[in-house]
Amino acid sequence: MKSPFTGKEMKRIHETRIWKFRGEEYSYIHTAWLCEDSGEQFTDDKSDMAGFVQVTNQYREKYGIPYTDEIVAIRKRYGLSAQKMSIILGIGINQYRLYEQGEVPSVSNGRMIRSISNPKVMFDILESSRNELSDTEFHKLSDRIKSEIADGERRKIEQYETNRVYRSVRGVGNGYAPLSLDRLKNLMIYVLENTNEVWCTKMNKILFYIDFLAYRENGMAISGLSYKAIDFGPVPERWDVVYSEFDEIHQELRSVGDFVGSILTSTTKADITLFSEAEKNVIEKVCSRFNGLSSRDLSKLSHEERAWIDHHDKHESIPFAGAFDLKAV
Repeated sequence: MKSPFTGKEMKRIHETRIWKFRGEEYSYIHTAWLCEDSGEQFTDDKSDMAGFVQVTNQYREKYGIPYTDEIVAIRKRYGLSAQKMSIILGIGINQYRLYEQGEVPSVSNGRMIRSISNPKVMFDILESSRNELSDTEFHKLSDRIKSEIADGERRKIEQYETNRVYRSVRGVGNGYAPLSLDRLKNLMIYVLENTNEVWCTKMNKILFYIDFLAYRENGMAISGLSYKAIDFGPVPERWDVVYSEFDEIHQELRSVGDFVGSILTSTTKADITLFSEAEKNVIEKVCSRFNGLSSRDLSKLSHEERAWIDHHDKHESIPFAGAFDLKAV
């Protein structure tokens, strides 16, 4: 960003601040640009939104309020429009649409929305709003919910698989990213499509940079993984399980000189529609930045990051606050 006073490029700075949200104080990392000649600081809409997301993620986690993507996913699960969902929940349509655009629901509304992820609860609420729907609408949705209830075993298996891979809950430890195996799989496939010679070591570092850059730029990571610092750089927790999870991603043991490792390949095309424009921008930036680097060079580069330096001695988990000290991106 250029200074409006001098026209010079300004220095990007990060500092811990307190944001008062709904009567409570939350710590977050504020991003601004410093005009060194005038001493003035400037922000833009993107950096302000990233700070807001950091704060509201903490509020959602504290009070059990679903995240924006979860609110949308619940509605789509039942095949409803935003207008019909607002009628069933008894929430004004304009207010409900704001929830899907990022506004944080009240605690009561948030918990009610979360509760209907259970189709049995949704069926009870549907019964309560029966007189506000036509007979056709009521019976169509009733059948859809009954189908979801009957499909409960499949969903239990999906949840088990998700827990087996992540072994974590959505929160500060994974940058508040959605826990979705489908998103994780397609993220990895996209990296394979757009980056040369992706060994496991290289994938480890690319996923780290994608998640931490996304947290810095947007206030939320992407993959749902958490990371730890080991001797060879930052790696996803349980990365060996992650990389063997998907049939579409293949591992082959190879040796190059004195280096022996597994290279990852895939013939599947990534579904990039699973990611927002802001997420795609981060993914593309990281893939482009590291495309030509070898696994060894990228590993060395990651050793210069404070996020790794401060935690590798004890092989500790890497907090996402380290995103604001990234040097390579």
